[in-house]
Amino acid sequence: MTSTRLARSLSTALLAGLLAVAGTAAAQNAPAPASSAPGQVQDLEAVTVSGIQPGPGLWRVSRGDHVMWVLGTLSPLPNRMQWKTDEVEQTIAQSQEVLGPPSIALKPKTNFFGKLFLLPSLVGARKNPDGQTLQQMVPAPDYARWLTLKKQYIGNDSGIENWRPIFAAVELYDKAIKRYGLTSSGGVKDTVRDLAKKHNVKFETVRYTMMVEEPRTALKTFKSSPMDDRSCFGRTLDTVERDLGRLTERANAWATGDIDMLRSLPMNDQREACIAAVTEAGFAKQLGFNDVKQKAEAMWLSAAEQAINTNAQTFAMLSMEELLSPKGLLSRLKAQGYQVEAPDGSDAEGVASPQP
Repeated sequence: MTSTRLARSLSTALLAGLLAVAGTAAAQNAPAPASSAPGQVQDLEAVTVSGIQPGPGLWRVSRGDHVMWVLGTLSPLPNRMQWKTDEVEQTIAQSQEVLGPPSIALKPKTNFFGKLFLLPSLVGARKNPDGQTLQQMVPAPDYARWLTLKKQYIGNDSGIENWRPIFAAVELYDKAIKRYGLTSSGGVKDTVRDLAKKHNVKFETVRYTMMVEEPRTALKTFKSSPMDDRSCFGRTLDTVERDLGRLTERANAWATGDIDMLRSLPMNDQREACIAAVTEAGFAKQLGFNDVKQKAEAMWLSAAEQAINTNAQTFAMLSMEELLSPKGLLSRLKAQGYQVEAPDGSDAEGVASPQP
């Protein structure tokens, strides 16, 4: 979250959805972080690519003469890159449908005026329960590291010291990648959506929506419940301290279409720890949305199969992790009998496909 969107690079839209039951109210009520101290020396060893870049090639999923071309998305990406979309645009124009990536939405079961009454409840949702400070919530060595990194990337923001560790971690990560010339989205999904609209191709949003029956109760439960997010906090500190160069290298590999480099670099960073902090928390189980990620993935698989069987050609998006992981959604399609081929001619696991 740039303030409240946990989905930005670190996790699913689950927590962001809960905090966004009244739109962006929490972000509007959040104090603006202070700017970094002037004249501070930054260690910017890694350099992000810029200018026009091709991006990665497309994965091919097929059964018979029906094909689905899949674009792998990634976060973060180089901020000053201009994505050359000729191949993507041509593929979309020749497709009958564009399939979005799996996503999650939480919606309050209330009307517009009910949402307005929720605004006061959102204020302070990022704060620790029982008025605890960040220093009290995390191990002393991690807090010492936090103070150093906070000074470097955030500045003298005292309000953040009352935030839950996971929110503080996201804020730090966002500020750090921005300093390294990276952006969390790169506008890839919006570009694909715009191209589908340009060529009058149906865009199918694959979104698992869960209605929050009692949003006031849900917010109260979240605000008063503990969350074991210390691992997420510590792993994020690790990433900011020593892995920003690797994130830059990975972002550059996406921009230049270097699939081998993408395969060689880990994809999950601290995200798994941060996702687990949310989905394994007591409030998630109590409110009944601890398994929404799995449900969203199952919905995407069903939509993908239907699209392939119905359309002569489909264009789809998935995270690069889902394309490269042996447990990812593309591998799961392969296990169901679909033929999967990477842009370099190898299969889903990077093994060269046999020549006919």
